[in-house]
Amino acid sequence: MIIRKALESDVQSIYTMRNRAIIEKCIGFYSSSQLALWTQGDISEALINDIVANFYVSLFKDRVIGCGKVNLETGMIDAIFVDPDNFGQGAAKSMLVFLECRALENGLELLQLESTLNAASFYRACGFVGDEVSTYHSPRGIHLDCIPMRKSL
Repeated sequence: MIIRKALESDVQSIYTMRNRAIIEKCIGFYSSSQLALWTQGDISEALINDIVANFYVSLFKDRVIGCGKVNLETGMIDAIFVDPDNFGQGAAKSMLVFLECRALENGLELLQLESTLNAASFYRACGFVGDEVSTYHSPRGIHLDCIPMRKSL
């Protein structure tokens, strides 16, 4: 597996993978109507621009199997998704370690994220702390329970 900067040609693969991960791995933590709202619609121009400017992708056999990003000003990690067919193979952890290294290289001392309810145990295992449920406000106007978490570098 390799990690590289996302390209515009990766956008559709990222979006499809993201939606599959949400639908298949968040079921039981969010209602079916929340999952439908979260994954509906086409790829917006804003998302395309965000992916090209800020995302990284994990590749296995030249196929996108994961993605993620880190804001190097705020230390906010976001959009870590893994193709459900590749769950449990280290793609999410590898991406998280990669993003942490990028943050350290840029002098950050603290990382933050808003974990989905199903991913909180994964982030805790990776050194993040946080237990209180809050509300995530997505750019699409969807409100979902999340767990704000932090990790000192």
